[in-house]
Amino acid sequence: MTKDWPTYNEALVKRGTILLDLSLLQDWKQELGKMNQSKEGARYRYPETLIRLQALLRSIYGLPYRQLQGFTLALARWEPALMVPCYSTTCRRLNKMKVSLAPVTEPGKPVTIAVDSSGIKVGDRGEWMRQKWRRRRGFLKVHLAVDVDSKQIVALEVTDERTGDAPVLVPLVEKAGKHCKVARVLGDGAYDSRSIFNYLDDRGVEPVIKVRRNSSTRARGSPARRRAVLEQLEDLEGWKKRTGYGRRWMVETAFSVFKRVFGESVAARSFKGMVQEIMIKASVYNLLMRLNPIT
Repeated sequence: MTKDWPTYNEALVKRGTILLDLSLLQDWKQELGKMNQSKEGARYRYPETLIRLQALLRSIYGLPYRQLQGFTLALARWEPALMVPCYSTTCRRLNKMKVSLAPVTEPGKPVTIAVDSSGIKVGDRGEWMRQKWRRRRGFLKVHLAVDVDSKQIVALEVTDERTGDAPVLVPLVEKAGKHCKVARVLGDGAYDSRSIFNYLDDRGVEPVIKVRRNSSTRARGSPARRRAVLEQLEDLEGWKKRTGYGRRWMVETAFSVFKRVFGESVAARSFKGMVQEIMIKASVYNLLMRLNPIT
């Protein structure tokens, strides 16, 4: 629960300052010069910083590309040096932009991550439309690994709705390991498998995964899972307190914040575009967390 309200309010105000930071104009020519230094073919006319600013506005406010062009045109009235790309150029540049989650973590510090998945609609036409015309477009599954201390997303995977949670855990841990030293993984019963316990145990990562109630106490090739079964059957509540399993709610909170800020659907039509859109939103989410972490 937040107690330092002045600091909390100041952090919310700072969110607005990042949206219209026009410092990019000072380095416009220098940035374009570096971008075009080894480029073949047509030269870039708009720096990457401007495209990233447009990506930020599109992610937070959900502006379609044409409205985003209009917003930038209105902004250019006050900044004559600002060249405005057309909506198709913005769309093309956003889809090709390299996106990194860029979570801020202390080097060498052991990190506990919580993993889970949630659905994202591939359209925003409403449930009534789907029921009326019996059109089902399905949904995407977004798999997150969240640092329970900083609340930042350290790894992300996007799959279709038919993909289970367990097969995605290994890629999540591998990606998270590039940003931080993963010491513990918190997961619900969807990740209860011997292969996952063995994978984490072999890499020196503590698996804090809730097993099924009727789990056998036999190892069957996974001593790590057998230990977890014995501990949970003996004293489940004590196991939760000792391992910090209750902190798994951080990933659920991350999904809640993500959907409240960016919505529960994607606007892109191709799968590649959908993944890019979600990645951009996740990077903006991390930026907002650094300005105003959940307390």
